[in-house]
Amino acid sequence: MPKSQYIYSDPTISTSAKGDTPYSIYDNDHAFISESVDVAKYVSRKLGHPVMQLEFNSSSIYACFEESVSDYSQYINNYNMKNWLWENYGNTSRVSGSGYGNDTTSSRMGTGSIEPQKPNMGFATFLSEKYGEAANVGGDATLHTGSITLVNDKQVYDLQSEASYSVSTHSDERLEIQRIFNYGPAAITRFYDPFAGSFEQRNMLDNFGMGNVSPAVSFIMRPLHQDISRAGAIETNDRIRKSAYSFELIDNKLRIFPLPDTADVGDKVWFNYYIRSDRTSNTRSYTNKKVSDPSNVPYQFITYEEINASGRQWIRKMTLALAKELLGIIRSKYASMPLPNGEVSLDGEGLKAEGREEKANLLEELKEFLESVSLSERARQEQEQADAQQSVLGKAPLGIYIG
Repeated sequence: MPKSQYIYSDPTISTSAKGDTPYSIYDNDHAFISESVDVAKYVSRKLGHPVMQLEFNSSSIYACFEESVSDYSQYINNYNMKNWLWENYGNTSRVSGSGYGNDTTSSRMGTGSIEPQKPNMGFATFLSEKYGEAANVGGDATLHTGSITLVNDKQVYDLQSEASYSVSTHSDERLEIQRIFNYGPAAITRFYDPFAGSFEQRNMLDNFGMGNVSPAVSFIMRPLHQDISRAGAIETNDRIRKSAYSFELIDNKLRIFPLPDTADVGDKVWFNYYIRSDRTSNTRSYTNKKVSDPSNVPYQFITYEEINASGRQWIRKMTLALAKELLGIIRSKYASMPLPNGEVSLDGEGLKAEGREEKANLLEELKEFLESVSLSERARQEQEQADAQQSVLGKAPLGIYIG
C-alpha cells in the first residue's frame, strides 16, 4: 500500500475516535470522543505538523489515546485494590465475564467508576470469626447438640456411635466435642437460703432485684470474695471427699464419674459439638461468586468524563509519549531517505528513546503520587502530626492553680 495513504491530516468531530480505536472501550463516552479530536491536534502539533510530515494517520493517535486512558484506569484501580482489596474479599460480588456496556455476552469490560468505600476490618473479621468459634462465642460453623443415655454400671460411652444427634446424618461425621454438661448442683445453692428472713425483708430484697438470691446478711454485709471462697471450699470438699461429678474425654469416648447406678438409668448427659468438616472447610455458601483475588475485583475502565483536569493532562502527555515512540518505530524502518543530490537521515531512534523516557517518567510520577495518598501513607502522616503536636504541647508551660 502506498506510503502516502498514511500521511496525517487533522480530524473533525465526524472523523473522531468513535469506532476507530482498537478496543472501542470508550465509544459511548462522549467526553472521550470529543477530546480525541483535540488530542490528535495536540499530539500532531507537538510532533511538528504541519511543518513536518507525520507518517501515520489520526487512528494511530486514537489508539495511543485509548491506551493512555486505559493505563490511567489500571493504575487507579491498582491503587484502589491496594487500599480496599481485603475489604472486598469474600464480601463484594466479583466480576465474571462482564461485557462492554450492557452487552454481557461480550468479553470486553465496560466503563464506570466505583462509589466511595468504607473500611469493615477486612480480613480481620474472618480471623475473629474463627477465634470466636474456638471459644464457642461466634463463628460461622453451626454448634450442634447431642446426648447419651446413661446405662447402669456403664462408665464409657462412644460419642461417635452411641450418642443421639440433632442431625441424624452426623453419625457418619467426625465430631469435635466442645462442652460436656455433667456437673453437680451449683455450690451457691448449698449456702444461700432464698426463704430466710421475714416477708418485709424479702419484699425489700425484691425491690433491689436480689429477692431470689439470698437474704441481705449473706452478701450485703460481707465482701464478695468471701462468697467465692466459700463456694470453692464446698466444691473442693465434694471433689475430694465425695464421688464428684466429672468426666474424661479421649478420642470422643466419654468416661463419666460417678459410675451410673440404677437410679441414673435413662438420664441423659448432653454435649455440644462441631462437625470437623464444617470447621475445616475453606468455602462457605455466602462467599460464592464473591471477590477472591485482584483478578475479579469489580473495577472497570474509568469513564473519561469523570476524570479530573490533572488526570486528563497526564493522559495527554502519555498519549504524546506513546505517539512519539510509535512514530520513532515507523521512522526507524527507514534510517535514511534518498534524495536527488544525496539523502536525508530520519530521527526514528531519537524519537523512540525520547518517547520511552517520557513514558517511564510519567508512570513513575503517577505511581509516586498514588503512593503518597494511600491509606497506609495517610496513617503514617497522621502519626507524625500527632507526635509533632504532642512535642509542641510538651514544651508549653502549664498553669499553676492555687485553690
